[in-house]
Amino acid sequence: MRLSGPLPETPTDPELWIAAVRRAGYTAANAPLNPEADDATVAGYVGAARAADIVITEVGAWSNPIDPDSAKARAAIVKCQRNLDLAERLGARCCVNITGSRNPARWDGPFVDNFSRDTFDLIVQTTREIIDAVNPKRTFYTLETMPWIFPSSPDEYLELIQAIDRPGVAVHLDPVNMINSPACCYRNGEFLRECFAKLGPLIKSCHAKDIVLRDNLTVHLDECRPGTGVLDYPVFLSELAKLDLDIPLVLEHLPPGEYPLAADHLRTLARQHNIPLQ
Repeated sequence: MRLSGPLPETPTDPELWIAAVRRAGYTAANAPLNPEADDATVAGYVGAARAADIVITEVGAWSNPIDPDSAKARAAIVKCQRNLDLAERLGARCCVNITGSRNPARWDGPFVDNFSRDTFDLIVQTTREIIDAVNPKRTFYTLETMPWIFPSSPDEYLELIQAIDRPGVAVHLDPVNMINSPACCYRNGEFLRECFAKLGPLIKSCHAKDIVLRDNLTVHLDECRPGTGVLDYPVFLSELAKLDLDIPLVLEHLPPGEYPLAADHLRTLARQHNIPLQ
């Protein structure tokens, strides 16, 4: 496995980027490029990553391809296509986005129509349109799991991938985003094994977070820094290690000063359980 996370600075050339990745202690990273980057610039980052044994993790395409505003939805689809093309040019592990939300006020928010059959069918249609525009051979368009949007469970994910029916679609696993009940939270080791049993060969990248159940009514679950919650990381790391030695595990959503603490915790756990984590 390859540990990755945000960099504290935005490097302006491949050598500075590699130096920043190494200072952060990562062996995988997002290339700090946008779709306008020319072929020579892309080649420079790809070559630098290869020479330094750095895996290029993911290109984020964060947007709402199923926005109820048709103009916003069209712009999002185009953004996803362009970012998937960039991931293809880079040979990144994946291009990642959520499937989208029907919430008119928040691009990734909960909404009453998010789990309707019409929304499921719209996700299938838009995801096919994104993938078909690029027809990726070196990367994948991956859909990040979410608590209030398809897919919110391993079974929903499988159903969605089967319906999309494209070789270019794959899984970006964020198990914390699917832990949406006390039972799942308390038995998250079992849930993690279910995720990997059902989705394992399709997983191209993972987010590393943790989760805590607050002692108040009604149910309130919060993400937190790895090591400060209840996620069964020995199970998570063990299952992930069975897939691919180069699969990225990406830290996110932390104050800058907490990334080293999270990374140290995961490396310590990996050593304790004889799990390879670079």
